[in-house]
Amino acid sequence: MTATPPAPPATAAAAGAIDAKKIYGVGDAAVHALDGVTIAFEPGRFTAIMGPSGSGKSTLLHCLAGLDSLSEGAVYIGETYLAELDDKDLTELRRERVGFVFQAYNLIPMLTAEENITLPLMLGGTKGDKEWIDHVIDTVGLRDRLAHRPSELSGGQQQRVAVARALASRPTIIFADEPTGNLDSTTGGELLSFMRRAVDDFGQTIVMVTHDPTAAAYADRIVFLADGRIVAEMLEPTVERVIDQMKQIGH
Repeated sequence: MTATPPAPPATAAAAGAIDAKKIYGVGDAAVHALDGVTIAFEPGRFTAIMGPSGSGKSTLLHCLAGLDSLSEGAVYIGETYLAELDDKDLTELRRERVGFVFQAYNLIPMLTAEENITLPLMLGGTKGDKEWIDHVIDTVGLRDRLAHRPSELSGGQQQRVAVARALASRPTIIFADEPTGNLDSTTGGELLSFMRRAVDDFGQTIVMVTHDPTAAAYADRIVFLADGRIVAEMLEPTVERVIDQMKQIGH
């Protein structure tokens, strides 16, 4: 592990990475999944991460979220460097300051929608801000589905439960890994519209990995990876511009 770089200014970024490297294997068989990535994510913005298969986009997301560790470099949430935390503190940080939305929903089958939404708060020994949670539930349109278990919900409803769960603790940042991957285009569009609203209306910070140009076009900014490195960035993206950029980097 390299020496910890100076702390980022408190207002500079919700999260970020400094010269992040992730290497799998050794010697000639070593694979550089991340090869010196430095990036910052501004608060209150929606960022998409794109790139060909094997470009390192999911590895970067997992390292930023503390689900995986770097080989070299540093990742931080706010002013906290994840490498400086022990397992207990890292678990607490993920529960209180980070929200997650995965392609596979990751809901607990025996819990109701409401229990799934509030589970991270309960695990932390708190009930959270009831007014805020009610607002989130109403915004994602789940009020009449709170007593239902995941098996009684459609895929789109399950993913809305997952997004509501991510928002319930008002985290510093939400990481979403292919959140529309299991949804049809209409349901996916509804979910992305809600995530866009979470940024615009709630001031939420979202970082989303996606391979879908239509999904990426909902973001304020797109970061393109190839071979573990950032190769391009785009502000105010459109679907057409995203497709052109992906062609250039060999999607």
